[in-house]
Amino acid sequence: MRTTAITVTAFTAALLLTACGSGGDGGEGDGKAAATTGGGTACRIGEVDVEVGPANAAPAAGDTGNIPVNITNKGASCTLDGLPGVDVSTGSESVEVPAQQGAKAQKLTLAEGQSASFTITYVRGEEGAADSLAADTLKITLPGDSDDRGFPWTYGPIAGTSAADISVGAFQQAGD
Repeated sequence: MRTTAITVTAFTAALLLTACGSGGDGGEGDGKAAATTGGGTACRIGEVDVEVGPANAAPAAGDTGNIPVNITNKGASCTLDGLPGVDVSTGSESVEVPAQQGAKAQKLTLAEGQSASFTITYVRGEEGAADSLAADTLKITLPGDSDDRGFPWTYGPIAGTSAADISVGAFQQAGD
């Protein structure tokens, strides 16, 4: 009888240790984990609707514009755990857009039909100026997903390429 109790206790302890050591990123990550706790998985760009704009475009060089981006989940529950990835390019040159100063990633779980949004803020540059980026493409990547989706950049040239000239904000829960 005593050996049965010890065997059961040892077996239970082994199961608990196995459960503690399985999966996860071991705490090593950049905020872009592919799988999240609670059984959710990272939202994938191919499994969400992405709407860029309508924008509050900068009308003239030196003016600031804001471009809202809305992400709506089309499938099973998924998680946004990190900041959005945004690049702007001219075809031959690509620039990774830095996070807005003070932007803090938050973990958002989106059920089917739920949305999150973020904003791209930029300063319009002078047409043809050497220090302006004549962007024609905007690429968006979600945290935990290596795929991207491209959209036309129709908001004019971007002044320089510093964080002061273009930046991306954190995801915010949209809707109710």
